Amino acid sequence: MSTLVVSPVRREFVYNGTSIPDPDPKMTPEQVRDTLVAVYPEIATATLSGPEPKADAVRYTFNRAIGSKG
Repeated sequence: MSTLVVSPVRREFVYNGTSIPDPDPKMTPEQVRDTLVAVYPEIATATLSGPEPKADAVRYTFNRAIGSKG
């Protein structure tokens, strides 16, 4: 008889090519964004894509909003 083992999926956040550790697995991705804005202000207007499955994690990516100043 086999036993099924359930373990939480590790989340990975990426911004501008930088992998950012998950500050709290209990937070929603939007709450993570709100937390990271203090360190990465550009994330405030970035779009969030994901989750994208990877080998041992799921990846969420913050993509900078492209626009013109004016």
